[in-house]
Amino acid sequence: MIDGLLEEIRRADGLNNAIINSVVLDTSANAVTVKIITDKIYSGKDCKTAEAAVRKRVPEAFACKVEISKLTPDCAMVAEKVLEAVRENFKALFVTLDKDDIDVKRCEDGFSYTVKVMPTFASTDICTTVNGYLSKYYCGNFYGSTALGGKNAMDLVTEERQENIEYEIPIRKFEIEDFAFIEGTEKQENAVYLSDMNFESEKVVVCGRIEDITERTYTNSKNQEKIYYNFTLNDNTAYFRVTYFTRLKSIDKIRALKVGDSIVCTGKAELFKGFIRFTANTIDYGRIPEGFIPKKRESKPVPKYYVHVRPQPYSDIAQTDMFADVSVPECLKGKSFVVFDLETTGLNSSPSSGNMDKIIEIGAFKINDGVICESFSTFINPQRKLSEEIVKLTGISQSMVDGAPTEEQVMPDFYKFCDGSILVGHNIAGFDFKFVEYYCAKCGYMLERRLIDTIPLSQELLFLSNYKLNTVADKFGISFNHHRAVDDALVTAKIFIELIKIKKSLPNMQ
Repeated sequence: MIDGLLEEIRRADGLNNAIINSVVLDTSANAVTVKIITDKIYSGKDCKTAEAAVRKRVPEAFACKVEISKLTPDCAMVAEKVLEAVRENFKALFVTLDKDDIDVKRCEDGFSYTVKVMPTFASTDICTTVNGYLSKYYCGNFYGSTALGGKNAMDLVTEERQENIEYEIPIRKFEIEDFAFIEGTEKQENAVYLSDMNFESEKVVVCGRIEDITERTYTNSKNQEKIYYNFTLNDNTAYFRVTYFTRLKSIDKIRALKVGDSIVCTGKAELFKGFIRFTANTIDYGRIPEGFIPKKRESKPVPKYYVHVRPQPYSDIAQTDMFADVSVPECLKGKSFVVFDLETTGLNSSPSSGNMDKIIEIGAFKINDGVICESFSTFINPQRKLSEEIVKLTGISQSMVDGAPTEEQVMPDFYKFCDGSILVGHNIAGFDFKFVEYYCAKCGYMLERRLIDTIPLSQELLFLSNYKLNTVADKFGISFNHHRAVDDALVTAKIFIELIKIKKSLPNMQ
């Protein structure tokens, strides 16, 4: 009821920024009162528009009444909204602030406020965003400024990091079978699991089947054209890219290698543009053991504390809508779900290519006992330039991510948020889970693969022209801002609950 009602009420000129403050049901009088707050001057015509919108949604047996008031805040209310605006739009800054860092004064035509920030955030255009946020809720003009101050973020992070458990995960290895020299001089006994290759080392040994070979050329410092190879290896745990620069004495033997051959590569692993780049010094024959079953990789313990991103309580008046079906299916009771969505720098979710895209935003909502109760939202600094296409598609600018925490800072908090929950998403199996699984694993956290994908669930239960998120949302009358992770995650959570109401049971997990 609420989403559609508010959309219709906002068609009135004086109510286009209105919010619904409360819906009160008086059963003794069979009456419903909807209280609306607006920040604009409203007319009698606007009142009639709101009354008509409410009347359409209230059963005939009930009388209905609409009360509209114009909100004029005090300084404490404005300070609270400023802090809320920072939390929504500047996650990295928010963790360094509290109410004492926001000073609000009333002026002749509105309010002026000052936010104390560290030098890191001094150049960020905070006030323009905050002013727009305040204008959605309150009348009057707002004049913002920043001043140097606030907490020392490094001190804040260091203090909490000391309390979390530091744990090094052992690197898994397997014994190499049928080793034979091609050009090396030292027999290699063990190889590192390719899925564990997320560390730097001057000497490391890997082994696997060749899935792909590419021969290329380059010009060296002496202006000579040389040959090098890119191999994609597979050891049943992961695909991994290896670069090899040929030597004259062994080039014919290397050139004779083909897809399907098993080789052992000894070389150097180093960090390059955010990824591990492996350069083989020597290549020999060798293969993974017959019937090789990888050992399950240990995970770091769940962090005891949130450090960079803290979940926020979430409540939605629609979840208590007395005229909609708010009953909770039995299969949702006693269970926890995390519904999430990502925005990324691109669509490449395969690390084997050596150029996997980065996450730039995570939006997630927790459902406990069938009720959406908690949110987790943050931008992530990809430490690379965003393409114009991604900026246009998502509305996420370079400045939004530059001041955000990195994946190494975010993923432990996200892992903690997901602990004990079934993961849900729209195309989660084909896209989103691949990203969070990879970047969590890079930080030593092994996400349990318990997934429910709302695309096949929608295909099973609904008859639609397509099953894009906005199409399924339209089916249930849910409006949202598409291509932003937090909005997509929230609408997916609502869709998931509606689909389970239809199915009356949980689908098989993927």
